[in-house]
Amino acid sequence: MATLNFLAGRDGAPKMDFHEWVNDFDFYLATDWVITETGSGTRAIAQAKDGILVVTNAAADNDVNSLQARQVASGQVAEDWKFVAGKKLLFETRFKVSDATQSDLVIGLHITATTPVASAPSDGIYFRKDDGDRLIDLYGVKNSTGSTATGVLGQSGYLTDDTYTTLAFYYDGKTAAQGGTISAWQDGVNFGSIPLTNVVDDEELAISFAHQNGEAVAKILSLDYIRVIQER
Repeated sequence: MATLNFLAGRDGAPKMDFHEWVNDFDFYLATDWVITETGSGTRAIAQAKDGILVVTNAAADNDVNSLQARQVASGQVAEDWKFVAGKKLLFETRFKVSDATQSDLVIGLHITATTPVASAPSDGIYFRKDDGDRLIDLYGVKNSTGSTATGVLGQSGYLTDDTYTTLAFYYDGKTAAQGGTISAWQDGVNFGSIPLTNVVDDEELAISFAHQNGEAVAKILSLDYIRVIQER
């Protein structure tokens, strides 16, 4: 998969030519996140290689944990990212879910939203997996109008129970006139792309993820890392 070289010495570009955010989940502070939940879920670091954030929902149907990166000083959601034509952008995450079918998942960049599973964010670029299937969709949404790239069961763009996977979306910096798209990747394999037509370019976005039960059984999301990097 094409990625961004952001460290000086790899391509000669100074590091500060890029805006970069990485959380390897060696530590977890609740104050770093704006948290919305239904039921009494838990969020804790596992004693595991590389650092894992384990998010465990309560046990009722539709219990959910929804987190967005927080501006610690103000307590507001940190909408620090904005899609800009001509500026390369990479979002990447590695995670697993305990139940790939009976759960919902939203993860990526979107506007402030307390219920991103029940009410899809109106603006953002994010992955979504719906209850009752294992397919991963990449959404590009602007003012509630969107474009979607959908995974193919048995090939790429789908989840398996309790199995780590890496998802990424990548914008190569081309304009719409140059045929620019945002491509969706799973474990280094491209499973589709969305045009720039409905990609939000007039809203700041926040690093966000939400995981919801699809039945009355507690579901678990285990996050290894989230990484976002964009040309300034």
